[in-house]
Amino acid sequence: MSVLSYELLGNFLLTGEIAQDMPAFLQRHNHAMTAHHCQQVAAECRQVAASTGVSLVQAEIAGWLHDVSAIFPASERAQIAHALGLEVLAEEERCPMIVHQKLSRLMAQEIFGVTDLLILDAIGCHTTLRAQATLLDKVLFVADKLAWDQPGIPPYDRELRAALAQSLDAATSFFVRYLWDRREALLVIHPWLRAAALERGY
Repeated sequence: MSVLSYELLGNFLLTGEIAQDMPAFLQRHNHAMTAHHCQQVAAECRQVAASTGVSLVQAEIAGWLHDVSAIFPASERAQIAHALGLEVLAEEERCPMIVHQKLSRLMAQEIFGVTDLLILDAIGCHTTLRAQATLLDKVLFVADKLAWDQPGIPPYDRELRAALAQSLDAATSFFVRYLWDRREALLVIHPWLRAAALERGY
């Protein structure tokens, strides 16, 4: 068991069933709302993946685990990432919330035993995406935006779903463009998002 697992699990025993372990783990850390969001994203991942050829199992696992690091306060995430040996970019120092995708990737691997690199990599870029994104990257990126963690319906919901009805690539490109067109209002422009936008000619 890694130090990270020991500190966060304590005497909590994992069953090996992500759909059981994740809600219990998050509730143990007083994050019932995050558990609900992850459940919604996992379900959305399965729906998005169903028409893409992506494994429904991989998609669902990625959806469940993508926000597991929400147990760490946003203001402390960069410091925690440093302590765990993760690279923290300057933009992530200025907006530590974004570091959660890297922390969630590490937690999925070290605590929940995920070894599938496709799942880990999708978790690791689910907020910003990246250039040369895999199909699973795109599935989780889109599903997370459809099942967002704010009250009400996302302002882009109809347009994103219409794009998804065309293709996964169309939905991915729509949301990258949505963020890119609003980049002046973002706290930071993450290099991975910039790369994903430039790859699409934005």
